[in-house]
Amino acid sequence: MSQTVDIPQSIKDSLRKFRFARRNEGSAAIVIKINKQKLIMEEVEQFDNISIEELAEELPENSPRYVVLSYELNHSDGRKSFPLVLLNWAPITSETGLLTLHASALIAFQQTADVSKVIEIRDGAEALTKEAIDSNLTGKR
Repeated sequence: MSQTVDIPQSIKDSLRKFRFARRNEGSAAIVIKINKQKLIMEEVEQFDNISIEELAEELPENSPRYVVLSYELNHSDGRKSFPLVLLNWAPITSETGLLTLHASALIAFQQTADVSKVIEIRDGAEALTKEAIDSNLTGKR
């Protein structure tokens, strides 16, 4: 019984528009969920100029999400970049069936979003911090 989750064209269009948006400051995010009944991905919300702490508060405690994040990264030499990162929000308190479905569709979503860096967030809001993302992106722990 192999279930596949459809990624509708509207999601692909939103991801493309999000990916190519010009940003000068602040992080932005697009949040996607899986509709378990319909086996289709749905856009939940988009955020502009949101802090990581605010984003963590917006995400559900018991339900997985894919979050494509355009992250404002300040480099030690003063440069600023906006790498695209996929946050795989998969709290361990989520329903097992939904977590399984979410995990099975991760690679397809990652390819569709065209994001190479994936950060796993399993412990909920306390694990989603600016420091955690910075260390994942810079390799400094």
